[in-house]
Amino acid sequence: MSTDLSGDWVRLRAAAEEASERAYAPYSRFRVGAAALVDDGRVVTGCNVENAAYGVTLCAECGLVSQLHITGGGRLTHFVCVNGDRELIMPCGRCRQLLVENGRPDLQLLTPLGIRTIDEVLPQAFGPTDLER
Repeated sequence: MSTDLSGDWVRLRAAAEEASERAYAPYSRFRVGAAALVDDGRVVTGCNVENAAYGVTLCAECGLVSQLHITGGGRLTHFVCVNGDRELIMPCGRCRQLLVENGRPDLQLLTPLGIRTIDEVLPQAFGPTDLER
């Protein structure tokens, strides 16, 4: 486990905090913001967007991945997720799958327990290579 918070972590966390302020969470009141660094240096962000039909609520990572693709694609290298109180939180299982699919194999996540790789937070993930078999 790495605990080095130098480099882009401060900038990413600030971007995630700003994104959480724009979340649309009238039902749960649980605002979430996410930010990630792309392999070309871009920062992409997302916030959760709730819906009265809870099953179609969009997690912050959904918006982040959409922004990744609409702004040119690439691979995520670093990722941060915070709640409306600016506390670090973990992405849900669905969103961990989004990160596997859109991140580099060595994608790093800033978690409440320090920096972890995507393999540590979703070991033995099912991914695109499984569909090639």
